[in-house]
Amino acid sequence: MSTKDFIEKDYYKVLGVPKDATEAEIKKAYRKLAREFHPDANKGNAKAEERFKEISEANDVLGDPKKRKEYDDARALFGSGGFRPGPGAGGGSFNFDLGDLFGGQGAGGQQAGGFGGGLGDVFGGLFNRGGAGTTRTQPRRGQDIESEVTLSFTEAIEGATVPLRMSSQAPCKACSGTGDKNGTPRVCPTCVGTGQVARGSGGGFSLTDPCPDCKGRGLIAEEPCEICKGSGRAKSSRTMQVRIPAGVSDGQRIRLRGKGAPGERGGSAGDLYVVVHVGAHPVFGRKGDNLTVTVPVTYPEAALGGEVRVPTLGGPPVTLKLPPGTPNGRTMRARGKGAVRKDGTRGDLLVTVEVSVPKDVSGKARDALEAYREATADDDPRAELFQAAKGA
Repeated sequence: MSTKDFIEKDYYKVLGVPKDATEAEIKKAYRKLAREFHPDANKGNAKAEERFKEISEANDVLGDPKKRKEYDDARALFGSGGFRPGPGAGGGSFNFDLGDLFGGQGAGGQQAGGFGGGLGDVFGGLFNRGGAGTTRTQPRRGQDIESEVTLSFTEAIEGATVPLRMSSQAPCKACSGTGDKNGTPRVCPTCVGTGQVARGSGGGFSLTDPCPDCKGRGLIAEEPCEICKGSGRAKSSRTMQVRIPAGVSDGQRIRLRGKGAPGERGGSAGDLYVVVHVGAHPVFGRKGDNLTVTVPVTYPEAALGGEVRVPTLGGPPVTLKLPPGTPNGRTMRARGKGAVRKDGTRGDLLVTVEVSVPKDVSGKARDALEAYREATADDDPRAELFQAAKGA
């Protein structure tokens, strides 16, 4: 991401949160939007995919307190449309020396565009890139990695530890990450080791982009390493035991900080994003934090009432009391028998009653039903239906 993008993009607007939003509010907004625009839920929708990328980028900045402070400081200094002059710029005397701002000596000395200090140091503090005059190479954060895992329904509800085999770019072992066959790279003359080059943006100051010659590394190999071709990075595979928290849902994207690709020159590791896929269960379903189950009951149980044993996921059955006259399709609730929430509590088990009608009736059962039909011959359950149809 260039400095210009960092300043001009309104990540608060992307997530739909105010600038004073709390960390919890930002996380909640991100998760809601991520579920809505996730590529798995919008297959073939290029606009949704682009929106998902914007949401993820905004969350990467605002979800990290350090990055958020840098972002807020940058926009406070330069605004969303470039540098904002201080008081007095709109009229009256404007006693302001650009040489002071850019670290030069004003009209009689070094040119303001030299970036010898001042704004160059400000940029260095905000974006951790250093001033243009330094030859110290900067640490580079490792890349983020995305992987997928498939869990059974029970594993998703209860949580599971799963092995993940991941491939990523890591410091090349053959050249110790230097990119040079002999381990002695030279400082890039184009960017003087900073990994960044300035480009004009108008308004009297420059923004920075990765150096095209050293690809942002700040170093150039005299004799490129045969393994990494001078990049200092090589493909690395490893297996990691990853704990998937209880209560994850199908399609959820979990972020594990610092579990991505290793950084360079002391830089921090990237993050690991795990997309979870959950298999179906033959008995139970899920609705948010609640589990669902359909339980067949007999006609006498529904008509006369009674107690019905209901299975639970991974626990002993529970007994629910059916009130007399329970209609087909009625849903009852077994509290605390659902999925695990983030705070450790559980949702509920929603039990839907389904009246079971026997296919074959004979003997005493048939005689009893015939007697019941005669006893209720005057009760027409469809009478109100016809009256309503006629009245309409």
